[in-house]
Amino acid sequence: MLKLPPYKNEPFTDFSLPENQSAYREALAYVRSTFGRTYPLVIGSERIETPEKIASVNPSKTSEVIGYTAKARIEDAEKALQVGWDAWQEWKNWSMDARARVLVKAAALLRRRKHQFSALLTLEAGKNWAEADGDTAEAIDFLEYYARQSMKYATAGETYDFPNEENRLQHIPLGVGVSISPWNFPLAIFAGMLAAPIVVGNCVIAKPAEDTGLIAAWIVDLLHEAGLPAGVLTFLPGLGEEVGDYLVKHPKTRFVTFTGSRQVGLMINENAAKVPRGQKWIKRVVLEMGGKDALIVDETADLEEAASAAVASAFGFSGQKCSAMSRLIVVDSVHDELVRRVVEKTKALKVGSGEENAHVTPVVNEESFEKVSRYIEMGKSEGKLLTGGGVDGSVGHFIEPTIFDDVQSGAKIAEEEIFGPVVAVLCARDFDHALELANDTEYGLTGGVFTKKRERIEKARMEFQVGNLYINRKITGALVGVQPFGGFNMSGTDSKAGGPNYLDYFLQLKTVAERF
Repeated sequence: MLKLPPYKNEPFTDFSLPENQSAYREALAYVRSTFGRTYPLVIGSERIETPEKIASVNPSKTSEVIGYTAKARIEDAEKALQVGWDAWQEWKNWSMDARARVLVKAAALLRRRKHQFSALLTLEAGKNWAEADGDTAEAIDFLEYYARQSMKYATAGETYDFPNEENRLQHIPLGVGVSISPWNFPLAIFAGMLAAPIVVGNCVIAKPAEDTGLIAAWIVDLLHEAGLPAGVLTFLPGLGEEVGDYLVKHPKTRFVTFTGSRQVGLMINENAAKVPRGQKWIKRVVLEMGGKDALIVDETADLEEAASAAVASAFGFSGQKCSAMSRLIVVDSVHDELVRRVVEKTKALKVGSGEENAHVTPVVNEESFEKVSRYIEMGKSEGKLLTGGGVDGSVGHFIEPTIFDDVQSGAKIAEEEIFGPVVAVLCARDFDHALELANDTEYGLTGGVFTKKRERIEKARMEFQVGNLYINRKITGALVGVQPFGGFNMSGTDSKAGGPNYLDYFLQLKTVAERF
């Protein structure tokens, strides 16, 4: 069995050090030198140019095109499935050790080029230095973690002895599946959604988000450089409503993994549940669909720590995280003081580009810019605007961090996922009422509580309906292997990416009994 040192999370870069600042600026310059390239489809050993292309635009400067990916067609999706199933015939027979070594090698390559990948995230997704560095570190973590987790499936599962028989419980891969990944963590989530099924013997057709196809192309190339055989991973950038929809419905698709909006996730779940002619399995579906995440602050809390955590949770990467705090629920007796501190800290945040390392960077595209702008206008009639509210699309997709107070349960800005730098503040009578307000949502992804009372912490553990609960800290920044991540209710299938059971979703069990 593959011998690896114990798993540990990849350290974050300390950007207070001048040498790291210099290295990151060099990486930004390198990425700029690659502008204008077109990245083709990768299907088996072929790199395929297509008549149409998808442009990747710098959200901080929308006149700047970073590069292009080919735009896949239906015939490319059909070919990808055939190539994937052909490749699977050999890949499924590789030893678990051999497949895990590919991931470990890929992690080593990514670690050596860490700043270059992060710099591309800064320019393509608009992330500031720390957010981009965290995205890259998480991608390394997924590769390292899943490589180690796969080892427990290399041997037979637990069964009891029976006289004159050998009984074995073996894990076998599913086959060929489709991965439809988001733009907000276009390296970490993209890499994690590939690494898990691949390391246990499946083949994957990867359909990245249209806005961040370049970073996806880079990691696909890196995995092939690490030794992944042709056909195991297909790079198929294209439109979700075209090639994504086609693959989800296809009878030869064995499983689907998706991270994105509730609306699209539910549509995928519905379509994958239908059985077209020629399909002989029930498709396995793994979904992560966002949240409407709340942080509760009661009268016993350390208000300074709570305010800092609220601002970090709400406005990191401009609130474009499914775990971001979009509801701040404060017990009445400390409402005014807590909100004063939060507003003060929010006003100190700098809005600007990721390249200049601003605190609050642009939202990803025009569609997001218009959506968040509409919610801000809506918020002006549903609450009291305390700070922010300004939008500027003249150069990039910039939106000020925005806080509305006096928001009532049932307001749209308190119920609907905005996915931008907008927070609704709700006032609670007491802790029990705060918990009631927090659970008043269809989602169940992340949440947090600031309190010094042990009985309230224990009550939240039992009754706060979220997949990831954080006590006396920010509610974003889950670490692979430390805080397995995923929600329930309308937040998804609670599949817990970066957790010890995640690989189970991409395996099926076979019992073999031989009588001697």
